Amino acid sequence: MSLTLLLDLDDTLLINNIDEFLPHYLAAYSAEVAPYVDPEQFVKKLLTGTRQMIANRSPECTLREVFEAHFFSDLGIDHEAFQPLADRFYTQVFPSLREFTRPKPEAIHLVDESLERGYRLVIATNPLFPATAIQQRLEWAQLPPEKYPFELITSFESFHFGKPDPAYFAEIMARVGWPKGPVIMVGDDLERDIIASRRMGLAAFWISRDGENPTAGLEAPSGSGALEDVLPWIDRTSPDDLVPDFAIPSAMLSILRSTPAALDNMCRHLPGHLFGQRPEAGEWCISEVLCHMRDVDVEVNLPRLRTVLGVENPFIPGVDTDPWAEERNYIQQDGARALQNFMVARGHLVNFLESIEPGDWNRPSRHAIFGPTHFYELVGIIAAHDRLHIRQVRKVLDSISGIH
Repeated sequence: MSLTLLLDLDDTLLINNIDEFLPHYLAAYSAEVAPYVDPEQFVKKLLTGTRQMIANRSPECTLREVFEAHFFSDLGIDHEAFQPLADRFYTQVFPSLREFTRPKPEAIHLVDESLERGYRLVIATNPLFPATAIQQRLEWAQLPPEKYPFELITSFESFHFGKPDPAYFAEIMARVGWPKGPVIMVGDDLERDIIASRRMGLAAFWISRDGENPTAGLEAPSGSGALEDVLPWIDRTSPDDLVPDFAIPSAMLSILRSTPAALDNMCRHLPGHLFGQRPEAGEWCISEVLCHMRDVDVEVNLPRLRTVLGVENPFIPGVDTDPWAEERNYIQQDGARALQNFMVARGHLVNFLESIEPGDWNRPSRHAIFGPTHFYELVGIIAAHDRLHIRQVRKVLDSISGIH
């Protein structure tokens, strides 16, 4: 069975109570930089920067960029001068924090058995730390990345959203190519891991604690128990019950918010000449995809949704947008600029959707192709269109450059 397993790290794969670990981390880090930065101010600004990362909603900025924009300006220190201090801390001091953690044998078994079954594994830890800190904690869990072929490890260098934002899980899904089949989030934190992933429409297994009660309704865990219960639970659960449900508004909004972020990750280091390189004759290049998504949002998606809200049961004509690629000469347009303009257009669309009333999602319309439909179905079509083009961009990148 093709199955994607998203695994939290702290207190899921590794015994590491973050509320206990964090004071030791802050004390060690502030002591290391004390000759250069006031420790009290350093900790204060570090925590402020972390809160800014958690609150970030911009698909243009990685969490690292969000953090550094606030951290260095608030402290009044130079980024380049500080970086060697941070590198030395994570190389020489951070490893000493291992003593506050312990590996979990059942976690190693879960990962080994899952890989033997052919599952795709993602380390879905809150991406508020540099990659080195996450990789080291995986080593402490006896799950070193150089040994285990994790599909993705989320970190602040490349992610734009963090927990408990459901868009974090949408960004993961986009980064791994919107896989088909069951997808399950496994984690211990009810709000950050379970409720957030359920709002994204994912199945979620909660590593529950004594005395803690789960939420009810659509945000309830799909399953719960100890870590060693995960695989038996998967075995006795119908695969159909583990397939994501992207039809709920929170999931659709998360997809629409995550798409520009995923495209930013895939394209930000792409050489300019590759934007216009077609993988094969008759197939779109990256610039053509980005221009298409930009123009469809501006000229079709947002006007169509506004019409449904402003007119009682309107008729929605079909629009064939594929010919625009040749008619508007997308291949000659600046791909990086097209991505920036798409981000702006998508921001307008998301802001509009976040401003509507809950009952508006059920407003009816009549589509020339799909017949009688509703507002939420039209938004679902946009989200499905996003998933299609994310897969397309990954395929093009694999073809022309071997990266994604």
